[in-house]
Amino acid sequence: MSDELMQAAQAGNLAEVQRLIAAGADVNAVAEGGWTALMKACYNAELKHGFADVVKALVDAGANIEAPIGYGVRPLMLAAGYGETAVVEVLLQAGADVLAKNDGGFTALMMVKQKHYVDVVNLLHEAEQLAGLGEGSCASKNAPGSNVITFMKRPGAK
Repeated sequence: MSDELMQAAQAGNLAEVQRLIAAGADVNAVAEGGWTALMKACYNAELKHGFADVVKALVDAGANIEAPIGYGVRPLMLAAGYGETAVVEVLLQAGADVLAKNDGGFTALMMVKQKHYVDVVNLLHEAEQLAGLGEGSCASKNAPGSNVITFMKRPGAK
């Protein structure tokens, strides 16, 4: 039943995920490479899409939001790395550790700053500040409701 749950989560099939959870499927079962139903719902590479509603259902059913796959990548890092803003919001609201680092020493924010996912960068930046980590100054906080925008140059741009 756990394999079915992983397949339903990866497909974004909320009704099937809910049915399997109600039937007693193990939301923390681990497949090859450390993949769980939660990780599969965070981002489906074939569909190029994550499923925030499925992630929420799995989290509400007790899925481990910190269970890593290879290289210490956690669900928050995976969702952030693919620009899945809604999934990132669900994971942050569930208490995902925004300061967690992968095996290379990178947080989700460090990983996503190399991409152009401004909404995800803003969410993670705000979450890091709320967790007590500032960028450079211990007193720097943004006004409530403000957005942080990181401007990046293309490689080789002058």
